[in-house]
Amino acid sequence: MTRPVRLAVMGAGLIGKRHAMHVKASADAELACVIDPTPAGEAVAREYGTVWAKSLDAAIGMGLEGVIVATPNQVHMRNGLDCIAAGIPALVEKPLCDNVADAETLVAAADAASIPLLTGHHRRHNLLMQKAKEIIDSGAIGKPVVANAMFWLFKPDDYFDIGWRREKGAGPVFLNMIHDVDNLRYLLGEVTAVTARESNAVRGNAVEETAVILLEFASGALATASVCDTTVAPWSWEMTTGENPAYPRADEHCYLIGGTHGSLALPELDLRTAQGQRSWYAPFDLTRPGIPNEDPLARQVSQFARVIRGKEAPLVSGRDGLETLRVIEAVKRSAAGGGPITL
Repeated sequence: MTRPVRLAVMGAGLIGKRHAMHVKASADAELACVIDPTPAGEAVAREYGTVWAKSLDAAIGMGLEGVIVATPNQVHMRNGLDCIAAGIPALVEKPLCDNVADAETLVAAADAASIPLLTGHHRRHNLLMQKAKEIIDSGAIGKPVVANAMFWLFKPDDYFDIGWRREKGAGPVFLNMIHDVDNLRYLLGEVTAVTARESNAVRGNAVEETAVILLEFASGALATASVCDTTVAPWSWEMTTGENPAYPRADEHCYLIGGTHGSLALPELDLRTAQGQRSWYAPFDLTRPGIPNEDPLARQVSQFARVIRGKEAPLVSGRDGLETLRVIEAVKRSAAGGGPITL
């Protein structure tokens, strides 16, 4: 059997701790160390029985074969470039960087050095997303023409006690809707134009709390994506999929995708086609495939290990992360300027 790859987790915040937990539990990887200069890094390393390193330089001699970068967004480029300079494959948490220019720099450096660079859009690793793509690509719904994605929920008041969450760059478009945009790109292809509007009419913070987005795809499909973190509602990936047990689960859908011969609703993967001739008078045939319950973060660790071993290409490359970031940046530009942005 192939031995586990030696991975480091850089960053000991909430998501870094989850990554450390999954690496520790993986049969495909071992947790070589936790890299973080703060006492939190020491605590996470102790919790998972591994070495604490204050910097990547301090960890270089530990035989690292890959690094999961889960540091603050503002230092993703620098951390990623350090990994590439050391010849170590990196999986960088989303967003790949906090702006497109830095993401372009990071992707170019990885390409030039032929070092694998992955982006942590972990929802693509969810089996329900992969099944949805299989259904769409099979032609079961015909040509996709329309979609709707929702992220509606209520973030409690104490969420905003942390100052940066009230400031520009920390709103639900950048922190939450980026996942949904990446999912739509995965299912429907490249986005060619964006039109968006934002509002902060309830809390009045510098950051948006509601946004409505129109996405135009190269295929000709159109999608709407709406995000609001100030409504008591269940229509979000968090509340409908059960992916993260921290959130209560509602028996609702958060994505609707319509094609010329059928439609698909996620997360239950309700596939509806017409009984007989397509018509608004025709009743529906409904099918719902069963999907095993596997944690996408765990699956992401295993895929990273296979990429490091040269067994397959990244499911979510650095360039994928860059292209999703381009769409999000276009959303912000459109909302600020009031017009459509062509990509």
